[in-house]
Amino acid sequence: MFTKILIANRGEIACRVIKSAKKMGIATVAVYSDADRHAEHVAMADEAVHIGPPPAAQSYLMADRIIAACKQTGAQAVHPGYGFLSERASFCEALEKEGIAFIGPKVKAIEAMGDKITSKKIAAEAGVSTVPGHMDLIEDEDHAARIAAEIGYPVMIKASAGGGGKGMRIAWNDAEAREGFARSKSEAASSFGDDRIFIEKFIEEPRHIEIQLIADSHGTVLYLNERECSIQRRNQKVVEEAPSPFLDAATRKAMGEQSVALARAVDYQSAGTVEFIVDKHRKFYFLEMNTRLQVEHPVTELITGIDLVEQMIRVAAGEKLGFSQDDVKIDGWAIESRLYAEDPYRNFLPSIGRLTRYRPPHEGTSDGITVRNDTGVTEGSEISMFYDPMIAKLCTHAPTRTEAIDAMADALDRFEVEGIGHNLPFLSALMQHPRWREGRLSTGFIAEEYPDGFGPVPPDDATIKRFAIAALLVSHIHGERTARISGARFSQAEKRAHEEKVVRIAGHEITGHVDHVDGDYVLRLPGREPMIVLTDWTPGARLATFHIDGARHAIKVEPADAGWRLRQLGVDLRVQVFRPRVAELARLMPEKVAPDTSAFLLCPMPGLIVSIAVNEGDEVQEGQTLAVVEAMKMENVLKAERKAIVSRIAVKPGDSLAVDEVIMEFAK
Repeated sequence: MFTKILIANRGEIACRVIKSAKKMGIATVAVYSDADRHAEHVAMADEAVHIGPPPAAQSYLMADRIIAACKQTGAQAVHPGYGFLSERASFCEALEKEGIAFIGPKVKAIEAMGDKITSKKIAAEAGVSTVPGHMDLIEDEDHAARIAAEIGYPVMIKASAGGGGKGMRIAWNDAEAREGFARSKSEAASSFGDDRIFIEKFIEEPRHIEIQLIADSHGTVLYLNERECSIQRRNQKVVEEAPSPFLDAATRKAMGEQSVALARAVDYQSAGTVEFIVDKHRKFYFLEMNTRLQVEHPVTELITGIDLVEQMIRVAAGEKLGFSQDDVKIDGWAIESRLYAEDPYRNFLPSIGRLTRYRPPHEGTSDGITVRNDTGVTEGSEISMFYDPMIAKLCTHAPTRTEAIDAMADALDRFEVEGIGHNLPFLSALMQHPRWREGRLSTGFIAEEYPDGFGPVPPDDATIKRFAIAALLVSHIHGERTARISGARFSQAEKRAHEEKVVRIAGHEITGHVDHVDGDYVLRLPGREPMIVLTDWTPGARLATFHIDGARHAIKVEPADAGWRLRQLGVDLRVQVFRPRVAELARLMPEKVAPDTSAFLLCPMPGLIVSIAVNEGDEVQEGQTLAVVEAMKMENVLKAERKAIVSRIAVKPGDSLAVDEVIMEFAK
């Protein structure tokens, strides 16, 4: 067994590998760029080596610097995590030449499966069901459109060396095929250094289900059941679960056995994943094989009890797997939610900045429920524009799917993140979505259920009442504290704390008051009996637990203008609490009108201007491409929302812009 390994990665996956290595008694070496000098993975490792400036192409993708760090520290092996160099055969080969073990598959398997065109041919030869498509060279945009038409729309345009949703586009007609080819080719070149593209049939109503494999160097190949990854946005997974609510035992066995056959065809060793598209009739088609640890591996670990990182390390050291296929079980249900630095209210556009508050829910197991949070940040960490926007992977495990979903909803409500835009509100809302809870999924779920993007979740009557009760209670507690301040200027503070209040919430007004009787808070609302409400909230805390009508609710609490901002289950409301006379006056206040920005194209996220597609004086049509902005390794095409004339272009390609900075102006 190795005594020291180097992790050629950053963020949460580097921290994850370090945890397993430490559990095994193995020393660890981290590498870091200038942007990650104070990162969590650097602090966790036993040693750390600086490898370059922030851009990945000048640091984490520099194989020679990784190898030099191994020699400098005496690391005997390298775990690549996922992304970066994890599926780069040349990196694996270079390590072998230096006598450094690669904690992953051998060069042959990486080369064969890392190329999506080659992998599909090998899969077909191994008897794995594959999707119809064109795997040969595509010359240009017109050639791409002709091929797509021959296959039959819709089609998926994909980068041969791609992954993580980058270099992927769906085309429904010739125009989209041409533009999709150009964008995919550009993204592929910048992300992978390989601009080869292929096209295949897009399966409608598809589910994305993948099989986890583990194989040793002694001929044992096992499948560790499946994960469902159908909740995606722009081909990037958002929520995963294990097992799938769709598969039956026969389909699971067939998919597992075909995955094992493919692995044997390339003499696969280590952990790997075979991804399939599954149609509504449970017919499945090979997509690709990922020759690395998957982002979503924790849900497999939770239902099988197998530490995949530990097994990868043991396999790389030449050990045999210590279990058989019959030992692989499905214990309960696990769900993973990816917390991204993306603003769901701005069409999930990337957000960067400092985490001024970062407080995950408590991890551990209680009453059969497990909460796990894989992360690479702490409060005060900087979310950089140079890397992937994922902040954390929150997982829950429970005996049943419904219990796992409910546990996830509660854990998300307890997750405190401030300082950047993030997708916690969307994840919380998703846990309440009827279609999600029923398991009626497809890869088009988000596009179908949120066609106009995600907006604030409208509160139902139960939520309005719950938030009103919470607002009355925290206002009362805050008032009591104010009354106890020594030398307080407001002699009426204590009286005001106990008098009747008017709560304005979502167009409603609810009147009530709170009394503090024998240590309990007694809430009195019109039309109902007095009720005792328990809470752990103290002034200044941003998270509170309320016991209302026998149910426990975790609600985020934040001071706001004349009241509070309350958040739970994707609902985000500003609740005002007034004395009756002030409420009368507040009704007379005019509503603030938002400024008109319709004459401008504003940069929707911090990013780099890749190209400007129009000139000053041009007349543009609705839907016409205006500019392309790159942020967090993804290219975003900005299109005209209406017919207009471009009067001024304020930027040029290569400029770095802040959010809402003007790109161009239109004549009114």
